[in-house]
Order: sequence, then structure tokens, then C-alpha cells
Amino acid sequence: MKSKYEIHPVQSDILVYLLFHNNSRFSEINVNKLDTDSFNFHLKSLLEAGLIEKKDTTYSLTLKGKEFANRFDTNISQIEKQAKLGVVLICTKKEQDHTLYLMQQRLKHPFYGYNGFITGKITWGETVNETATRELQEETNLTGTISLAGIEHKMDYSDQSQLLEDKFFYVCKITDIKGTLHEQFQGGRNFWVEKQEIEKMDNLFDDVLFLIEMIETNTLTFQEQKFIVKGF
Repeated sequence: MKSKYEIHPVQSDILVYLLFHNNSRFSEINVNKLDTDSFNFHLKSLLEAGLIEKKDTTYSLTLKGKEFANRFDTNISQIEKQAKLGVVLICTKKEQDHTLYLMQQRLKHPFYGYNGFITGKITWGETVNETATRELQEETNLTGTISLAGIEHKMDYSDQSQLLEDKFFYVCKITDIKGTLHEQFQGGRNFWVEKQEIEKMDNLFDDVLFLIEMIETNTLTFQEQKFIVKGF
């Protein structure tokens, strides 16, 4: 089976049909009356992918198939594109009377050269805390105390009003930092800096200062914003 967005329309129709019917026969599933050889090919592909199963003479969705097909817009038999889920990590530490923030310059596309906070995708079956712990270790070699500061819904648009990215971030404040910082890694570099220096940076992600305000409020916060971006 190819990626989830490349499934054949006939196979999409089969999965959507089986969402609403249990233990269906070949003739019932073949709503569009395709020739037997063609329809058998698509059934076989779904069986091999583990999305459907056959018992005696009837077909039904497997557990994997139910999860997969449940993502469909059933009116048009297509996978619904949804916002991505991730974490954004705002690490802080005190040096004398100064508060420092751990920033990351992105050295991969999209947004090559932009400065912001550490982010990472939440993987299947992973908690927010597990994601934050893993991403912090992988990208900085640090550990710390993780607390949830809020949730951000961030939508980035081109200047032609094309939606480029749609993401929900769990905003995590990281304190009690321990370990030796890896300043360089594949895809970026990490560095500590004061807020006053952040405000003067070029190629700064639009939400950075909002995120600093979020963790400074000490109350769980939700923010939802649309940005027109350059350098994608």
C-alpha cells in the first residue's frame, strides 16, 4: 500500500462502504459494478495491506483498516487533511540576574535560517511529556523539568493566501536544565540568549515573542493565530 494519500479511488470506496457495513459479500461491496478481475485486484491490494479481512465469503475492516478508514471524508471517499500535532519547548535558565532562553536556528527546509524554539512532532502513542523529553534529549542533549504552559494553534500562509502549514503545539516550559548542550546538530544549531537579543533577531518566527509571554503568565493559555510568512 502506498502512502495514505495515494490510495486508489476504488479502494477508497471499498473502505468507506465497509465503514458502514459488516461482513459484506463481493457483490454488495462492488457498488459500481466493476468487472470481476479489476475489482478482485483492489480487494487483494487491501487484503495484502492488512486493511480488510475475508472470513468465508464476506469482507470486513481489520483494526488497522478501521483506524485508517475513519480518517476519510465519507462524502467524497478521500483522506481528510488535518492539522499536525507537536510540542514547542521553551527552555529557560538564570545566569546571575539574567533570564536566558534556548533558541534554535533552523538549518533545513522549510524556513531555512529562521530562529525560534525547539519543536517536534508527537508520534503515534506518545504522550506530550514523552515527546518533550525525547525531543529535548535528541536535539540538545539536555534534560529538565517539563510543565505545560499552553496550547498554540499556528497557521502559516503565503502572501498569495495559500495555507502552508497548520499546526497545534503543546507549549512546554523547561526549567532545572541539566546536561551539556549540543550546540550543533544535523538541521540546526542551539544557543542561549536573553529576551532583549531575541527581539532584535532577523528571521525570527512570528510567534516567538507570543510564546515567551505565554510562559511568563504562569496560567494555562490558548492562542490561535494566522501569519503571512516568507522564506518557506
